[in-house]
Amino acid sequence: MVKSPVKNKINLVFIPVSDVEKAKQWYAKILGIQDGEVHFGHLFAAGMDEGSGMILDTMPMWRDENGKLPTLNVPAIQFGTEDVHASYQFMKENGVELVTEIQHGQFFVFKDPDGNMLMVCED
Repeated sequence: MVKSPVKNKINLVFIPVSDVEKAKQWYAKILGIQDGEVHFGHLFAAGMDEGSGMILDTMPMWRDENGKLPTLNVPAIQFGTEDVHASYQFMKENGVELVTEIQHGQFFVFKDPDGNMLMVCED
């Protein structure tokens, strides 16, 4: 078998957002992001503590013919936690739209303000 030149490593995840400044503030509050940089006026490279990087992007190139933003309609991105119950309560207290209750004592799904479905799972 020929070895692939593509690494088996995820560098970044992109999350589509309608307003990069509002999204930056919301994700900072929910994930405790302390820093990052806005690039090209439409994306925010979040300063993540560990794991893959995260980009919040208004995705001007990927909008449909009506200018509609694509969203993640399944929980394709998972954030870790050491306490799923405390994380669920934190989201609830901060008015985050919760899609599921805690499942199997391990994870739950929520939506960001743009309707992207995301997951929190206990490490």
